[in-house]
Amino acid sequence: MDSSVVRTSQPIVAAQGLTKVFKDFWMRDMVRAVDSLDLEIRPQEVFGLLGPNGSGKSTTIKLILGLLHKTSGRLAVFGKDASDVAVKKRIGFLPEESYLYPFLNARETLDLYGKLFRIEYRARKRRIDELLDMVGLAHVQHRQMHEYSKGMQRRIGIAQALINDPDFLILDEPTTGLDPLGTRQIKDLIIELGRRGKTVLLSSHLLADVEDCVDRLVILYGGKKRAQGTCDELLVAADKTTIETVRLNQATIARIDQVIREEQGAAIEKVSQPRQTLEQVFLDIVEQARAEHIETGGVEAGGPTAAFLRGQESVNTTGRALIEELLTDDELPPMPVESDRPAEPLESAEDQGEAIVEALLNADETPTPPTTPTTLSAAKSANGGPTTPTAPDATTIPEAPGTPAIPPAAQPADETGEPSHAKPDAPPAPLPDADIDMGIIESLTDDDAEDSGR
Repeated sequence: MDSSVVRTSQPIVAAQGLTKVFKDFWMRDMVRAVDSLDLEIRPQEVFGLLGPNGSGKSTTIKLILGLLHKTSGRLAVFGKDASDVAVKKRIGFLPEESYLYPFLNARETLDLYGKLFRIEYRARKRRIDELLDMVGLAHVQHRQMHEYSKGMQRRIGIAQALINDPDFLILDEPTTGLDPLGTRQIKDLIIELGRRGKTVLLSSHLLADVEDCVDRLVILYGGKKRAQGTCDELLVAADKTTIETVRLNQATIARIDQVIREEQGAAIEKVSQPRQTLEQVFLDIVEQARAEHIETGGVEAGGPTAAFLRGQESVNTTGRALIEELLTDDELPPMPVESDRPAEPLESAEDQGEAIVEALLNADETPTPPTTPTTLSAAKSANGGPTTPTAPDATTIPEAPGTPAIPPAAQPADETGEPSHAKPDAPPAPLPDADIDMGIIESLTDDDAEDSGR
C-alpha cells in the first residue's frame, strides 16, 4: 500500500516497555506473554502484527482493548488509558473466534450490536442492509446463527466489527475459516478502509494476507519484538534483480546471458515463465459458475463496500426527515389516516374479555323485576295466610329447567274488547334462576326466623 499519506503526530496506540505476565494460584510467574514491547500505531495506517502461535499477538490485542491489565509498562489508546470506556465507541473488534448468539439471525445480531453503540434506528437499519449485502449474506439473513457455517459466522463477525464505523479497527485472524473469495474480499476491504483514512490493526500468521494489505508491520516471537518496518524494507532482496519481459526465445536469452557475463561478471541464475496463483484460478472458476447462474445455499458474491464505510452515508436535512432521524421507530407517533368516515376501533381479544366480565358483574346489579301473582301467593303461604288454589290451564305445558316458557293461549275478548275473565288466569311460567327476586327470598327467610323464635 501507499505509505506516503500524511500522518498526524499523536499515535493511535503507544506502548513503552509493555509487559504481561500470567501467574498461577500462588502468584508465581508462569508465562511471560508480552515482554518489554515498544509499539506505535500511527493514524490512517494499516499495521500488521505477525508472529507464530503463542508469540503474544492476541495478548497484545487484549491489552489494547482493556480486557487484560498490564503487569508493567505504559500503554495509551487515543491518548488515554486503555481501560477508559470512552474510547471503546471508536473501536471495532473482530476476535479470533466469533462468539455469536446461536438463536439470533444475522439481522438481529447486527441490530443488537448497533443498539449497544446507540446508533439511531434508521441509520442502524441502513447500515445493516449495506453490511449484509457487502458480506454476501443478504439472502440468508433470517437464518439463525447456529445454522451458519464457520465461514458464514466469520462474515457476520466482520460485519459487527464495522457496524459503528470505527476509527480504529482491530482484526484478529480475520481470514480464519474463510474461503478464497472471502479472503480476497477482506483484503480489499482493509485496503479500502486504509484509503479512507481508517486505522487498522491486522493480526495474522498468514503472511501472504498481511503482505498485500499493510503499510508497516512488526514480527513477535516469545512476546518480544524481533523485526519492524515496511514491507519493502523487510521483503526486498537487495542482492537480486528481476527483469520481466514478453516471452523470449532461447537465442535471445543466450545473448542476454553473454552480455551479463561481459559487463557484470555474472550469469543468469534462473529463467522461468510467470504463472497464475492458485487463488486466481479458484476465483475464475467460481466466477464462471456464477455467470451460469448455478444455485447455491452458501455465500453469494459479496457486494461493494458499505456506503457508510466509504464516507457516503446519506444525511437527510429536511424538516420532517430531520425529526425522523432524531426519533427512533418506537418513539414516532402513529401517522393519522385520512378518511371520509371515522374508522371504528377493532376490539382485541383482551377488550372483549373485559367487556364480558363487566357484563357479568353488572348482572347482579339489575333492578328488581315487578312482583307477580305467583310470588305474592307464595309470600302469603309462607306467612300462614290463606291461599287460593288455581287450576292449571289446559294449554300450560310442563317445561324442563332452562327451556323457554311457552305463553298461555290468548283469552277470548268480550263485547267491550277486553279479555274474558270467565276462567282464572293460568299461572305464569316459572322464572329462570337468574330472574328470581333475591329481596323476596330474604324476606321469606326472615319471616321463618321470626316464627321459629316465637
